[in-house]
Amino acid sequence: MKRILYLSFYFEPDLCAGSFRNSPLAKELARQAKGKAIIDVITTVPNRYSTFNTQAPAFEEHENITVNRILIPKHNSGFTDQINSFKTYFFETYKIIKGKKYDMVFASSSRLFTAYLGYSIARKQRIPLYLDIRDIFIDTMQDVLKSKLLKTAVLPVLKQIEKKVFNYATHINLISGGFESYFEKYNKASYSSFSNGIDPEFLHLKPSNSVPNKEQYIITYAGNMGEGQGLHKIIPQAAKLLGDKYKFLVIGDGGVKQKLVNAITEAGLKNIELRDPVSRKELLDIYDQSDFLFLHLNDYKAFEKVLPSKIFELAAYDKPIVAGVAGFANRFIADNVPNRILFLPGDAEEMVKQLNAYEYKNYFRVDFLKNFTRENINANMAKSILSYLK
Repeated sequence: MKRILYLSFYFEPDLCAGSFRNSPLAKELARQAKGKAIIDVITTVPNRYSTFNTQAPAFEEHENITVNRILIPKHNSGFTDQINSFKTYFFETYKIIKGKKYDMVFASSSRLFTAYLGYSIARKQRIPLYLDIRDIFIDTMQDVLKSKLLKTAVLPVLKQIEKKVFNYATHINLISGGFESYFEKYNKASYSSFSNGIDPEFLHLKPSNSVPNKEQYIITYAGNMGEGQGLHKIIPQAAKLLGDKYKFLVIGDGGVKQKLVNAITEAGLKNIELRDPVSRKELLDIYDQSDFLFLHLNDYKAFEKVLPSKIFELAAYDKPIVAGVAGFANRFIADNVPNRILFLPGDAEEMVKQLNAYEYKNYFRVDFLKNFTRENINANMAKSILSYLK
């Protein structure tokens, strides 16, 4: 029996894009590999948000799939916190796999280091490495690191790591078509482009009961509140311009949540409500009661290449989407998501102008639902992964 090592820092029941992507993919991989291979998933105990606590066993085994969850130090998504968390994940993974021989490593990575862990194991065991790249970490660091000294110290090291990892990889999957030009310099691997998709719980949703010309419209955002989302640069400004006719409901947590809290307090705004993260089941009910669904990325150059997984969640509803994104994500929404208000990051005036001119309507995006189901994408991606199992 062959053995595949499956590395993902996030896995169910954690609440984040990495978990939502990798949990069903690992199961589909195990289903297709039944009788041929065992899948060993190594991940972490749920930790994405310090304000969302949920329990998960340290070890699970179901037919041909095992899941090991590593307990990492508590963190608040800060830079140093995340380095310490990864160090624990790295060294504990090596303890778990000690004495085991694998036939292939699969690593799903947004911050490069899970990819590096996969590379270090695959290289030692001289086996194929299949990477699923969810973000270009160096690009993000170029924008997020503000200290010139820190950039000078950190970026050359990251570039060396990236070069080693991507030059060793047998296959690289790019989650966003916007990444393709960046990866042209790494031409040893074969490539695919399996994107995120619509999860089963977002299919077959009931039609909305939203009423046009309401006394107050609810605009809901749910997810991470980090530099990447830049919510503090758009929500307070838009809420002030929109007035009481609209209310923002913002659910989640993250490294720069306090910046948003400060901006709301300084402006004395009453039409923004903040809530801690909720389970996906609760979130479905909240989305159902909302009038508009909101998405925003910060105005960083790196984010012009990404395709946020949240698009697939929100566009499954029959509600209008309000999206402040640039680059590839902007073009993707323009081409695939009708009934949207689309503007560039941080442009509160343009967002408000379009909202004020918008004639409210609900309808399901039938073509989008047909083209982007997670189940179909995972089936094809699992088949691609198994094609490297010799």
